[in-house]
Amino acid sequence: MRYRLFQKVCIQHQIGVLLIAHHADDQAELFILRLSRNSGVLGLAGMAFSSQIFSSYAYSCHDDLKNHSILLVRPLLDFSKDDMYKICQGGNRDWVEDPTNRSPLFVRNRIRMSLGDLSSCSFKSELQAVISACRRTRSYVEHVCSNLINEAVTVMDQGYAVIDLEILNPSKIEDIFLSKFLALVLQFICQRQRPVRGSTSKLLLHYIRTFPCKTSLTAAGCYLCPTPGSRGTKALVCSSIDGPLPSKLELFQIHSDGEQRHCVTDVEQILEDAKSYSNHLIQDASDKLLLSMISDSVPTEAKRFNMLSESTYKNILLLQREEIKRFKLDSEVTSDSQLMHAVECVGTYPSIPLQPGQVCYFMNRFFVTWKLSKENGSRAFPREVHNDGGLGEDSWDEYCSSCLVGDEMVAELRHMIESDWLYLAKLSKGLSSGNLPLERVFIDEKTGQKVEKTNLCADYGRLSAKRAILSLKSIPVAARRSLPVLVSSHGQLLSIPVS
Repeated sequence: MRYRLFQKVCIQHQIGVLLIAHHADDQAELFILRLSRNSGVLGLAGMAFSSQIFSSYAYSCHDDLKNHSILLVRPLLDFSKDDMYKICQGGNRDWVEDPTNRSPLFVRNRIRMSLGDLSSCSFKSELQAVISACRRTRSYVEHVCSNLINEAVTVMDQGYAVIDLEILNPSKIEDIFLSKFLALVLQFICQRQRPVRGSTSKLLLHYIRTFPCKTSLTAAGCYLCPTPGSRGTKALVCSSIDGPLPSKLELFQIHSDGEQRHCVTDVEQILEDAKSYSNHLIQDASDKLLLSMISDSVPTEAKRFNMLSESTYKNILLLQREEIKRFKLDSEVTSDSQLMHAVECVGTYPSIPLQPGQVCYFMNRFFVTWKLSKENGSRAFPREVHNDGGLGEDSWDEYCSSCLVGDEMVAELRHMIESDWLYLAKLSKGLSSGNLPLERVFIDEKTGQKVEKTNLCADYGRLSAKRAILSLKSIPVAARRSLPVLVSSHGQLLSIPVS
């Protein structure tokens, strides 16, 4: 909720970079928390220097559609909280203490209090050394995965990805790299930030290593299947409409006051600094011994390499056991109703009314807007329609606007379903949909005489359906199901996307 509030404020004030004051003590708390939840070495690395969050809103500014993201930067990760107190005191600055930080009801507070009882310099420095080793390990893994993605993954404009299994050669890649690679691809496609772990990660590893790819799989909000025509040498990854739903659809509009709150070069410089910082962390060969470690063996291995003294090692394991015990107690008192409330909705994606010129963020991947104009009509059907019968372009566009969308000029947005394809096939053969008027009288702009035009909408529908089918045939069937489409209030297909 806090980050959603930050996002809203940043969007409204056109802030592109948000500095967060997370520090080394926060990393230590997170290490113990994740250790007790059985996180792997990548999770134990804690928070990154920089990360990007994408808003659940779309917005239009000066008629330009923008994919608005916020860059989170944590420049104080190498400073302790005591350091920050000294900085404030040295600069004669006041600060705010949140009273809820002392409440034992919250997990982080309990861990913070326990760590406070172990405040020796040796304990803190040794724990930070282990976290630093985990961060170097993560930087190395991300570096390898970045190269794999650049070599083996193609992301298509329609929101799906294709993995070239021959180039990837998954059988030769260690589990930790391949798991992270798959997590990055799937999280990007379905735009869900929840980590991919446990049985789901194992299922994906088995699937991607089965070559050639012959079956389909639904996992982590995505649908995976062989890419058509590839004979199993490529895997298609698209968002699953049957999985847990992402954030609800949002319509959002802001107006700029003309003042830009940040400079693009500032963002680019921060990203470059973050990359440099990450490259600096990439480990040497000796640190790779942490790659295969699960969470409970990281402290053991750290002790074996003399990164932890016996007393620090025992204290970390004690903190881990205490938090595991508390976590189990908390889980037992959670009621069934609370668990049911936490489950995300599964099923058909809801539709949302959309007026011309409005912008909608759909399924966390698409920015959608629509309009009816002379340009769209003449570009789509330049000769077969407009040059027949003396009907002017203005009249044609006005006619099709009113009978396809309705006088209220509101369409609804949802994902494509099987009946949409059947409707297009029927319409392309010249069969009437039953909802379109068959004839109407117009005034010829040149002669001023009445012109009776029969089956105007049927002709328009037939031609547009043919174009739609031709466009959709280039998209694999699995990926079509997550495409956004416009429909009337009665559910009748009006438009497919044009990128």
